[in-house]
Amino acid sequence: MGIKRNRIVIKVGTSTLTNELGNSNLRRMEELCLAISDIQNMGNEVVLVSSGAIAVGANKMHLKEKPAEMRMKQAAAAVGQCENMFLYDKFFGYYNKTVAQILLNASDIEQEEKKENLSNTFEALLEQGIIPIVNENDSVSYTEIESKERLFGDNDMLSAVVSVLCRADKLVILSDIDGFFDKDPRLYKDAKLISRIENIDESVYELAGGAGSRRGTGGMRTKLQAADLATAQGIDVLVTNGANPKALYDVVEGKKIGTLFVAK
Repeated sequence: MGIKRNRIVIKVGTSTLTNELGNSNLRRMEELCLAISDIQNMGNEVVLVSSGAIAVGANKMHLKEKPAEMRMKQAAAAVGQCENMFLYDKFFGYYNKTVAQILLNASDIEQEEKKENLSNTFEALLEQGIIPIVNENDSVSYTEIESKERLFGDNDMLSAVVSVLCRADKLVILSDIDGFFDKDPRLYKDAKLISRIENIDESVYELAGGAGSRRGTGGMRTKLQAADLATAQGIDVLVTNGANPKALYDVVEGKKIGTLFVAK
């Protein structure tokens, strides 16, 4: 059996990129870059949507806790984004891969002209075999940091929007749990993984519960909203654990892993 070549968007969150101390999880990042590079070598096109700028920046600035003041959050985002891109460039460079940075605001996908330009940029980069690395532009856009109803929700929704812009075949959301469960597995030992969801209705949203990891801000609900958007545009969405980046091989080989939200 051959591997089906796809255009894949991979979203990785703060909890995957950092450790409990808030430092960059270097081993995890290197494993992720290796797996993505290998997947691209198989003929797939890959876009990486990456969170973590504020958490990494706050740590590099030697702040005792995550900043609460807006200007300090944006400063931390500027420092952290630089650090993350340095590490991505370094680790992907080991495997002879070129990366590009794309920072987005909500307005960039609301205006047709900007949206078209973005889509063209993604196409040009992917045509050249370059791996675009996308994040919310937190240093400029304050609405995503301070709003309770964030459009992008720790980049879950951003990854879905990027998937649509890129006309991706598949969106893979790397979480800090194994997939979508019938109840919170952190609280209930008898929680069962739901391996396949055909339709995202209100009953599914009711299972989502509240926010997720304390280092990130995206919970399972934002992942459901992202899956809802992407599947409506014909894109399969898979949520699985980012602690093991090698699981991406199983994804491209079509093996059963995590939770698959089936494209409509």
